[in-house]
Amino acid sequence: MPQRNYRDPLHNIISLDESVHEDRLIVDLIDSAEFQRLRRIRQLGLAMYTYQGAEHSRFTHSLGVMHVMTRAMNLLSSRHDISDEARVVGRAGALLHDLGHGPLSHVLEKVFCFHHEEWTRRIVLDDTTEVNQILRAFDKQLPEKLASLYQHTYSPAFVSQLVSSQLDCDRMDYLLRDSLMTGAKYGMYDLEWVLHALRIDEDRDHIYVDSKGLYAVEEYLQARYYMFRQVYFHRTLRSAEAVLISTLNRARLLIERGNLRFRMPGSAFEKLLLGEQASTGEYLQLDDTDLMFRLKEWSRDDDEIIADLAKRLMDRRLFKAIDLGADVSERFWSAAAEIVHRAGFDPRYYLITDRAADIPYYGDYSPAGDPKSLIYIETGLQASTREISEVSEVVRGMHAYRIDRVCVPSEVADEISLLISEHAGLAQNAD
Repeated sequence: MPQRNYRDPLHNIISLDESVHEDRLIVDLIDSAEFQRLRRIRQLGLAMYTYQGAEHSRFTHSLGVMHVMTRAMNLLSSRHDISDEARVVGRAGALLHDLGHGPLSHVLEKVFCFHHEEWTRRIVLDDTTEVNQILRAFDKQLPEKLASLYQHTYSPAFVSQLVSSQLDCDRMDYLLRDSLMTGAKYGMYDLEWVLHALRIDEDRDHIYVDSKGLYAVEEYLQARYYMFRQVYFHRTLRSAEAVLISTLNRARLLIERGNLRFRMPGSAFEKLLLGEQASTGEYLQLDDTDLMFRLKEWSRDDDEIIADLAKRLMDRRLFKAIDLGADVSERFWSAAAEIVHRAGFDPRYYLITDRAADIPYYGDYSPAGDPKSLIYIETGLQASTREISEVSEVVRGMHAYRIDRVCVPSEVADEISLLISEHAGLAQNAD
């Protein structure tokens, strides 16, 4: 049988040998309808409004994660006894880990109030999906094994760590891939050295890093820190998300009132928007094109608010994201709402707070001794391991990062900026 080659912008060539039973499984999963759907979901959501090259999909990322997992398993197998089952679960789990993502990846989870991880488990376990049928044909218990992998109950536990932890194949791929596709160099680190330094603590069943990999892991954690600061939390990206969230909130209200001209009653999109249940099959019909089609239709709606918001997204006339700086009082919000209202905008949709935070490494925030939440480094002559922040000043110096902004139309941005400055001055005088 032929060899399947995938040309990848990050890993160059990803090869699968269809004469090998395990590789044949991966090829069949890639060809399934559920996995092919990921071609139609952007990895970075609305980041293309900021970085025009950020058009890559969840499909390419998931394929890359499987490739990194394969390499990690191969390297670990040279030092440790890894069962055939663990290899299959790890590789299939890495490939399918993002099956549950909805349109534009993470952004719609805030509006639809769901977690893509739960949908991934549902898709894998649903016997009507091609993915489930392919997994069961290989091993009747494989869907349940993958579901336990995503819930961190699978044994051996190191396999779950390689799929989802603070040092996993998912992050190893997306940091480099997102850095490459956005053109931002903040996500670069030495992947080869990290992979070659991975080890398994067989007594405690978790991954650790050989001492020679310390600097590479420090670089990896710094890459994640700067990617959040400079890419994932970029103010233009966040302002685009604010416009989209306002648009969907307005659509929900108009649907409830029966005033939205274009709608598709009973569709998965509308069910989720209204907080109703959708079947697995209905959910799997969702992708980025559903959202973009609706935005085009809504931009011609009789309702001026949704028409304006949708057109702003289509034409990239986004809100301005302005740093708040210090905590602001109710007095500030009342004055800001008055400015927005006076300019002819409804503050419910045109005065949006944007608050988010990220912790680059959870060592100080995780349950004591929980290996799934920590990164361990080999130290000393006795080959003992210690949690990385105990031995790395670089990691100890990486603190939580937070954004606190307000997003408003550019038409009122100058007035809001002045109001923020005045408020900061009053707060300083009060101190």
